[in-house]
Amino acid sequence: MMKSNQQKITALYCRLSQEDELEGESNSIKNQKSMLEKYAADNGFGNCRFYIDDGYSGVSFERPDFKRMIADMEKGEIGTVITKDLSRLGRDYLKTGTYIEIIFPQNDVRYIAVNDGVDSEKGCNEFIGIRNYFNDFFAADTSKKIRAVQRAKAERGERIGSKLPYGYMKSEDNRLVPDPDTAPVVKRIFDMYVNGVGTRTIAMTLERDKIMSPSAYAYYKYGRKENGLKLNNPYLWSDVTLRGMLVNEVYIGTTANYKTTTKSNKLKKQIHNDRKDWLVFENTHEPIVDKSTFEMVQKWFAGRRKPNKSGKTDVFAGLVYCADCKSRMYLRRVLKYPKENNYLCKTYQRYGNNHCTAHRISEQDLHAVILQKLREVTAYVRENPEEFYEIASRNARAEAEREMKTYLREKEAAEQRIAELESIIRCLYEDRVLGRISVERYESLSAGYETEQLELKTKLNEMNAFLDENEKREQLIQDFIENAKKYIDIQELTPEILRAFISRIEVHEKAKWHSTECGNDIVIYFTVERKEQLNIQHKDIKTA
Repeated sequence: MMKSNQQKITALYCRLSQEDELEGESNSIKNQKSMLEKYAADNGFGNCRFYIDDGYSGVSFERPDFKRMIADMEKGEIGTVITKDLSRLGRDYLKTGTYIEIIFPQNDVRYIAVNDGVDSEKGCNEFIGIRNYFNDFFAADTSKKIRAVQRAKAERGERIGSKLPYGYMKSEDNRLVPDPDTAPVVKRIFDMYVNGVGTRTIAMTLERDKIMSPSAYAYYKYGRKENGLKLNNPYLWSDVTLRGMLVNEVYIGTTANYKTTTKSNKLKKQIHNDRKDWLVFENTHEPIVDKSTFEMVQKWFAGRRKPNKSGKTDVFAGLVYCADCKSRMYLRRVLKYPKENNYLCKTYQRYGNNHCTAHRISEQDLHAVILQKLREVTAYVRENPEEFYEIASRNARAEAEREMKTYLREKEAAEQRIAELESIIRCLYEDRVLGRISVERYESLSAGYETEQLELKTKLNEMNAFLDENEKREQLIQDFIENAKKYIDIQELTPEILRAFISRIEVHEKAKWHSTECGNDIVIYFTVERKEQLNIQHKDIKTA
C-alpha cells in the first residue's frame, strides 16, 4: 500500500560549508535545525528527520547526507524536503533547478525553501531561476576570493594545505612543529629505507610493532576521517602511504605550495602541476629528516629499486648510468643464476641497438670494483686528510668562481628589477584608486608586471639555490672526510655507504661487444665533485 505524503518522512536538510561560515552565525547548523524544526511544527509536518552535511560546499552534490536523503526519496520514503533557503540545497543553479523542477516532482516530493518563499505545492516561483543563478554566482565569487587569499598566503611561503602531514602538529602560532609521538616514526621510516629495507617490509614492521597508520592516528587524535582509514586494523600501513612520505619535502623543512590545482570551483578533480609551477620555500619549519638522508632516498627512488623474491634490493639503484646516452641502467636479474645478474642501458632495453648499445656489466663485477675503489679512496682520505681537502677544494673552486661571478651579477640585476616592478605596481594601484586609469587598463598593465615579477622571483630562487650549493661544498668535503673515518673497514656495500661517497657511476660500452675478456670503462663521480668532473687522482677503472 502506498504511503500518503503525511505518513512519509519530512526531510529537514541542513548544509554548511567553510565559505558559509563567513556569513556569520545565522547559517550555523544549530540555527538551521532550530528554524526548520519550528517551521515543521508550526505548519503541521510530522515524521521529521534531519539530514545534515556540515563542511560541504553547495557547488558539489557529492555530499554524504544529501545522497542518503536522495536514496530514501528514491525508495519512496520521503514526502517533503524543507531547507532554510535555496542555497542550502545547492549553489549550482543548473543542478539545483533540475532537482526542484524535475527530480522532486518525478518522485512526488514537495520542496520548500523557507526564507525564499518557495513551495512547489503552490506552484513554481518565477524568481527561483534568478535566485539559483545568484547563489551560483555567489559560490563562484567566493571561490575566486578564497583562491586569491590562498595565492597570497602561498606566495608568502605559508602552508595552504588543510591536512597535517604525519609527523607534525600545529603550534600555538599555527606553525608546523614535530609531533613527539609520530616524528620518531617518520625518522625511523627514512632510516630503514636508506639501509635497504623496502616499503613492504617497513609496512609489515610497523604493523608488527603496533604503530598506527597516519589515517588511524589522525582519527583517534583529531577525530578527522581520511581516505584509507581502516578502523578494524589501525596498524595497517600501505606501500602508497610510505612512498608518499619518502618523497615529501615537508620532512626537510620545505613548504611546497600549488603542487595541485582545480580547473574551477565546480570541478573538484585535482590536477598535478609541473614542478616548475610549484612555489617552494625552504626552511619554513623544523625538519624531521636531514637533507643528506632525504636526497639519498630520492636517488634510490629514481632508480626504481624493486626487491627480488628473497626481499633483496638493488644497492646501486639510481646511481648507475650509461656513459653514452646518459640514461639510467637497470638491474636485470637471472633468478636461477644470480651470479649472471647484470645492468643494461634503459634506452637499449626500450628501443633496441639502433638507439644505444647494451653497455652490459655484471652486477658482481661492478660490486667488486666499487668496493675495492671505495676502500682505496677512504684509506687515502684517512691517511692524508689535509692533502685530500686541498685537492677536492681546488677541483671545485676554479669552476665555481667563474660561475659565481656571473650568478652574482644576474642576482643583483634581478633584485633591482623586482624592486622596480614593486614600485610600478604600487603607482598603478594609486592611479587606479584616484581614477587616473580605468579598471581594465589597470588589470591589463598590472597582470603583465606581476607575471614578469613572478618569473624573476622564480629565477632568483634558482640563483640563490646555486649560491647555497656553493656554500655547502665546503661542508660536503668535511662530511666526506668524516665518513671516511667512520667507515674504516668496508666489507659490504650498502645504500648508506654508497650514497655517503658516490653521486654517480657511468659505464662505457666494451671495446668488443659481448666479449668475456674485454672489460667496461667505469667513471665514478664522488660526492665532493661536480658531475662533469672525474678525479681525486684516479683514472678510469677497468673490470677484469
